[in-house]
Amino acid sequence: MVSSDIKTSDALVDETLALEEGLNRPLRYVQLNSFYNGSTGSIMRSLHVQLSSQGVDSYCFWGRRHDTIDDHMACCATNPEVYLHGVMTRLRDRMGFYSKRDTARLLERLDEIDPDVVHLHNIHGYYVNIEMLFSWLSRHRCQVRWTLHDCWAFTGHCAHFTYVKCAQWMTHCAYSEDCPQPNAYPKTICKTNCRRNFEDKKRVFTSVPPERMTLICPSQWLADLVRKSFLKGYPVEVRHNTIDNSVFKPTPSDFRERHGIGDRFMILGVSSPWTERKGLGDFVRLAAELDSDRYAVVLVGLSEKQIKSLPEGIIGLTRTDSPQELAGIYTTADAFFNPTVEDNYPTVNLEAEACGTPVITYDTGGCRETIVDPRSHVVEGYAQAVELLKGKGNHAAS
Repeated sequence: MVSSDIKTSDALVDETLALEEGLNRPLRYVQLNSFYNGSTGSIMRSLHVQLSSQGVDSYCFWGRRHDTIDDHMACCATNPEVYLHGVMTRLRDRMGFYSKRDTARLLERLDEIDPDVVHLHNIHGYYVNIEMLFSWLSRHRCQVRWTLHDCWAFTGHCAHFTYVKCAQWMTHCAYSEDCPQPNAYPKTICKTNCRRNFEDKKRVFTSVPPERMTLICPSQWLADLVRKSFLKGYPVEVRHNTIDNSVFKPTPSDFRERHGIGDRFMILGVSSPWTERKGLGDFVRLAAELDSDRYAVVLVGLSEKQIKSLPEGIIGLTRTDSPQELAGIYTTADAFFNPTVEDNYPTVNLEAEACGTPVITYDTGGCRETIVDPRSHVVEGYAQAVELLKGKGNHAAS
C-alpha cells in the first residue's frame, strides 16, 4: 500500500525512537550516501546529528568527497575503486556493479555494527556494489529505509528522464527502443546494457521483503512515479526536504555594493552545477532581453569556465561554501528565478523564500510543492516567467 501522507524529518526521528521500545540498548542506525557534502550529504548529516542527540547509536558512511572523521562517520570507498568504477561505467554502462572490494569491507563493518535500521540515500555514484549490498540487506534482520533523491533506482540508466520525455522505465527500459540519453549521467559510450541494467536492478532492488523496506520520496511528484515503477510493491512515504531556518533567513549584505548592482532590479539564480537542464540557457536568453541599466542578473554556482564564457549582462559567481553568505545574496535579490526543467524537490526555492525573496519557478517535478510565499509564482515556461519578471521590475521602478 502506498501512502501519500507528507511528513517531516522530525517525524522520521520520532518513528526511529519508537523502534527502541523493548531494546535494552541504544538503537543502531546506519546511513549510506554517495557524498559527505552536497544536498544529499547535508540531509544525511542532519539526521545523524538529530539521532545522536536523542541517544541513538548513529553511523554515516559515504563514498566520496571527504575523508573519514571517526568510527561513526567514515568514507567507505577508496580512490582506485571509485576511479575504476567510473571508467568501467563509461565503457560498459554498469554503474553499481563494480567496487566489490570496497563493498566487502563496508559489509564487514555492517556485520560488526549489526544495525537495527539501514537508511540508504544515493547508492549510485561509483562507490558501492548494489548486488552485494542488497544481498546483505535481504539476509539481515534490519529495517531498510531508502530515500530516493532521483529516479535512478527504477531506470536502466538515467537519474532523470523528464527532459527527454522518456517513459520506457514504466515497462522495461530499452525494450522497444534504445536509451535516448547515454550521454546523460552516468555518461557512457555503451548502448547495449540499458536493458540488462533494468532487469538486474529490478531483481536486486526487490529482493528485500516489503515488510522490511520503506521508500522515502522528497516530493509527491516522485512518489507518484514510484507507484508506476517496479518498486510499486513497497510502502512509500513523502517527506519534504527541509532547510536550516536559523541560517536561511533575511540577512543583511553588502552584495549590491560590492558588485555594482546599485538600485537595479536583481534577478538571482542558484545551482551547482549549472547545466542546460537547470536553465542556464534561459538565463543567457533573459539577460539579452532585459535592459542592463534597469536589471541585474546574478548566477551563483558556476564553474570558472562557465563564468569566462558568460555574455555581458550576467554577474557570475562560483559556488559559495558559506550558507550565511548565500543567505545574504538571497536576501538582497528582488526575485529568485528557477528555470529548471528537471528537478525533484529543489531546496533553493525554499532557501530563497525563507530569506524573504519571491520565487518564479517552472512547473517541473516537485517544484510546485516548494512554493509557500503568495508572492511567488509557478509558471508553465519561459515566456510567462519573463512577463512576470518584467512586471515585477517595472513595479519596483515606479
